[in-house]
Amino acid sequence: MSCRVAGLGLFLLLLPGLLGGCGITAPAAPDWAGVDDFLYQLQRADPDRIGETAFDLAVVTLATAGSSPDVIPALKNSPGGPKIILCYMSIGQSENYRWYWDPDWETNPPDWLDVPDGVWAGDHWVRYWDPDWQSIIYGTPESYLDQILALGFDGVYLDRVDAYWHYQDQGRETAAREMVDFILDFTKYARRKHPGFGVFPQNAEELGIQFPEFMDAMTGIGVEDLYYGYPRDHEPSPAGWTAEREAILDQWVAAGKLVLTIDYTARPEQIADTYFRSHAHGYVPDVTDGSLGRLRINPAFQPDKDPSEWVFFTPPP
Repeated sequence: MSCRVAGLGLFLLLLPGLLGGCGITAPAAPDWAGVDDFLYQLQRADPDRIGETAFDLAVVTLATAGSSPDVIPALKNSPGGPKIILCYMSIGQSENYRWYWDPDWETNPPDWLDVPDGVWAGDHWVRYWDPDWQSIIYGTPESYLDQILALGFDGVYLDRVDAYWHYQDQGRETAAREMVDFILDFTKYARRKHPGFGVFPQNAEELGIQFPEFMDAMTGIGVEDLYYGYPRDHEPSPAGWTAEREAILDQWVAAGKLVLTIDYTARPEQIADTYFRSHAHGYVPDVTDGSLGRLRINPAFQPDKDPSEWVFFTPPP
């Protein structure tokens, strides 16, 4: 265990007593209904630069906070205006560049570690129903979720929830139920410590229809490539596929859930189309780079700009 993680673990162990002794209560739940715009940046996210923007919500990684319990609270109350901060966390794949990775696993893998993803370098499928993998995600002071809670994040943004497709295709009939139970269990755990803690799965929105208790428990959902970016950036996603997803996402909106859309294009007419179409359905859009490595503000669609002032871009003939 690194000194950084060990130090954070000690901080977590002491935290309940420190808070109780100071008479500090858990923070109030964020105003999820007030989110009109958001930023999704996983690489090179600078808290000071993000803090200068007017985004209502930002999705960043644990590394953005470093090991300081001061960074995220400061970002939530930054010069550009108050912000809700979610921490990205992949739960259906492991990543060999995250804090928990043990290099020995390359030659002596634990039972939960499966084959490489094949698309994203360093990522492996994980048997997410395995208790040992789940113990990395939550339940101890050193676990992923507990670090997120201690550092002051408002919620988590969960990637590779759609890993259940991979195992379902291999014949595991319980794959969807196991993913839902996994998320519901650590959601309950987080909210016992931090009432109002937000939980947003990314993609796999159909799980909210298959398992109504899952949608009930989630704060909202994030979806990629709804309009542009599948299968390639800067290209329209298939119209039928988009329509099927909209039909499901509209049910999330009807249930009072915050729906965040992330599309990947740099073409002005596609950016404008995404903002107008998302807004018409009650979704909150971000259009950004596929690398998720730049603080991108799209001209004419700046955060806090009234949608009545948006301008639809018409490409020249």
